[in-house]
Amino acid sequence: MNNLLTRTALVALSVSIGSEAMAVEWNVSLWGQRRAFTEHVEKLAELVSEKTNGEFTMNISYGGLSGERENLDGISLGAFEMAQFCAGYHPDKNSAITVLELPFLGVETLEQERDISMALYQHPAVVEEMAQWNATLLMPSPLPQYNLVGMGEAPDSLSDFEGLSVRATGGIGAAMGAVGAVPTSMSATEVRQAMDSGVVKAVSFAPHAHMSFGTIESGDWWTTNLNPGTVNCPVVANTDALESLSDEHREALMSSIDEALDYYIDFYNQETMAAWGPALEERGIEQITFSDEEIAAFEEAAAAPAAQAWIEENTARGLPAQELYDMVTGMVAEGS
Repeated sequence: MNNLLTRTALVALSVSIGSEAMAVEWNVSLWGQRRAFTEHVEKLAELVSEKTNGEFTMNISYGGLSGERENLDGISLGAFEMAQFCAGYHPDKNSAITVLELPFLGVETLEQERDISMALYQHPAVVEEMAQWNATLLMPSPLPQYNLVGMGEAPDSLSDFEGLSVRATGGIGAAMGAVGAVPTSMSATEVRQAMDSGVVKAVSFAPHAHMSFGTIESGDWWTTNLNPGTVNCPVVANTDALESLSDEHREALMSSIDEALDYYIDFYNQETMAAWGPALEERGIEQITFSDEEIAAFEEAAAAPAAQAWIEENTARGLPAQELYDMVTGMVAEGS
């Protein structure tokens, strides 16, 4: 009897140890606070936990693991297993995907932004570049066209942007520079203080970020239709961590990406955009709409020069820049 009890105890201990060994927890580095921009990550964590009966969980941290500009470095070092970053924060580290930040690409919907991003993320040159950081791109954070919230006298025409200090990264910064503004790159969490201190007079963001980071609390006006472009902010995994997952856990993760993106896009379209108009009206923010002629002139001044400069610079880096640009603009033209 004692031997039987001993064997039973050993089997129970073995099962317990085996169960513990199967448990996986990933640390996920985000920033700011939970908002529309992070809902796909939150949904992904929820789905993965459900599919694995709680064996694979994600510990999502908002700023507790790394600053947003250091998230890709943290992934490279294995400091955490998953993170979100924006390409424009360090274009020298992720040059290939900055093609999606060029001004006036013509992307019209979040669904289109998603499809083009996911296709680009599979391009061999993009995969190879990310491999330098031990990183695998999982999914984008599709964002609508950016526009400006600014302080002081509202611009009547594009010429009024001459000398205006604007927080704008990547291709949007290049576009604003083309009409005489002075673009400044800074992380989202620095923007409110920069506005309040007068370092910048206007900020280029998508609607959710204007609400989340408080620019509409300081702003006097909003441009409704500049629409120069957007930023590309992928969710990325440490490649070693991804490859070390069991087949079951990896399938749970990868099979949840589409559903997480579906949820994100619905949330952004239905929740965020529904709140945006009332938020402006409640604060008495003046809405500025430019004429079709001025927008066409803006595009002419910004789009082609920025694209040509991007192609030349990144060809010199050894990237197939023209191929990447043609791929993206071709998908836009096809409505993909």
